[in-house]
Amino acid sequence: MLVVQIQRTDPAFADLPLPTYATEGSAGMDVYAAVTEPVELPPGGIVVIPTGIAIALPPGYECQVRSRSGIAARYGVFALNAPGTIDSDFRGEIRIILANFGREPFWIRRGDRIAQLVVTRYERVCWELVPELPRTERGSGGFGSTGIGDQLR
Repeated sequence: MLVVQIQRTDPAFADLPLPTYATEGSAGMDVYAAVTEPVELPPGGIVVIPTGIAIALPPGYECQVRSRSGIAARYGVFALNAPGTIDSDFRGEIRIILANFGREPFWIRRGDRIAQLVVTRYERVCWELVPELPRTERGSGGFGSTGIGDQLR
C-alpha cells in the first residue's frame, strides 16, 4: 500500500475527516468541503471550494479529482475539469472546481463530500517523431466511427 503524506492547511477544519474510501471496493476517496458558511452554486455557476488539505505525492504518481456520481446525477453538479490532476510536485491546498449544470441552486456546506480523489501511477514519455505511424484496422477514425450498436448512425 502506498503511503502519502497529508497536511491540514487550516486548523479551523481539523474536525473534518481526511479523504476516505466509502467502501472496501472504492477506488476514489471522498474529499470534504472546508467552508465556514454555506456556498451557493447557482445554475450555470462555477465555484472553487477549499478542502483544507495538501498532499505530497511521490514522483510517478498523480492524484485525480473526479465528480461524485450522486451529486452529478441528482443535481447536475460536476467537478468541472474532471479528472483534474494534482501533480507530485504540487504542495498547495487542494481546491475543487464545481460547476452546476442543473436547474436549481446547489448549496455546499461544511463537511459535504464534494468530489473524489484517485491516486494513480503514470508514465512519462519521450516523443519519437516518425514520418508515418503503424497502420491499424481503425486507422484515423474517431468521434463515433465505431458506431453505437450494430449500425452506424
